[in-house]
Amino acid sequence: MWWNRAVRTDDPSPAHQAHGCVFATTHWSVVLAAGDRTSPQATEALEKLCRTYWYPLYAYVRRRGYGHDDAQDLTQAFLFQLLQRRSFARADRSRGRLRSFLLGGLYYFLADEHERANAGKRGGRQPVLSFDALAAHERYGLEPVDQRSPDRLFERQWALTVLDRVLARLEGEFREAGKADLFQRLREFLVAGTADETYADAAAGLGMSRDAVKKAVHRLRRRYHELFCEEIAQTVADPAEVEDELRHLCAVMAG
Repeated sequence: MWWNRAVRTDDPSPAHQAHGCVFATTHWSVVLAAGDRTSPQATEALEKLCRTYWYPLYAYVRRRGYGHDDAQDLTQAFLFQLLQRRSFARADRSRGRLRSFLLGGLYYFLADEHERANAGKRGGRQPVLSFDALAAHERYGLEPVDQRSPDRLFERQWALTVLDRVLARLEGEFREAGKADLFQRLREFLVAGTADETYADAAAGLGMSRDAVKKAVHRLRRRYHELFCEEIAQTVADPAEVEDELRHLCAVMAG
C-alpha cells in the first residue's frame, strides 16, 4: 500500500529538512492560537478541518453502537459545538494534535448524550457542515468486518482520510500539468516492490526510457512524502510533531 512510503524519516527533500519553516502556520495552530476569542481566520480553519475529518468521527459514533440517523445527528451536534467555540479553547498546546483532541472531545460528548436525547437538542437537525450523510452510511456499510475498538477504528479512518487527501492532491498536480495518464501509470510504484509491472513495462507503455521512468517514480515518491508531511502538519500545533504523527499513523495502518 502507498502509506508505506511515509515510514521514511530520512527524506532529503527541502520540504522535509525545513518543514519547521514551511509549516510555520497551519490550520490547527491557527485555531489553537485564537483560543475562544472571535477570529474569522480560526473559524475558517476549523471549518475546513471539520469538513475534512468528519467521517472518522461518524465512524467512531457508529462503532459505539449508534444507528445511522443518531450517528449523523451526534456528529453534527459535536461539530456544531466546536464551531460555536465552546470546546477547542481547552486544547492543550503541549499535546496539540487535532486527532487526539477530537477523539477525546467526542468521547465526553457521547458520555453526555442522554442530555441531548432528542434531535432538537442536537442542533434541531440543522446541518452545520455539508457532508453527504447517505454516502457516509453506504461507506460505513462497506467497511470490512473487524474487531477494532471504536478508538482504533477512528484512528484507522483518520489515517485513511489523510492518505486519500494526499493522493488526491498528488493526482491533481499531475492533472494540472497535463500528466494525468503518467500518474495513473506510475502510482503503483509509490511503494517499492509492490508494483505489478516493471519499470521496463511502464516505459514501453508510456513511450519513455526505463531511466526516465525510474527518475519520474523517484520524483513522484518524493512529492508524495512532501504532501504527506504537509497534510499532517495541518493537524498538529507544533511542526516538530509532524514526524511523530506520521510514524503513529503508519503504525495504525500496519496494525
